Amino acid sequence: MKLLIFQTNIDNKQNVDALQPIFNNHHHILNWHVDTEDIDNVLRIEAHENLHENDIIDLMTIHGYYCGDLMS
Repeated sequence: MKLLIFQTNIDNKQNVDALQPIFNNHHHILNWHVDTEDIDNVLRIEAHENLHENDIIDLMTIHGYYCGDLMS
């Protein structure tokens, strides 16, 4: 398992709710959480080893959200 941490523009419950089917049905994502109270609106994802940061950034971009890697 690996932990991926991102800065996002997901700043409210409606955005989090919109992402639920995307993340909950993703076969490489084990668990995820967005902290909308944090200034960076941090997205934390527990994932299988074969999921990469760019996969999440691309997925978020496709759905109209900003997502930047906080771990690098």
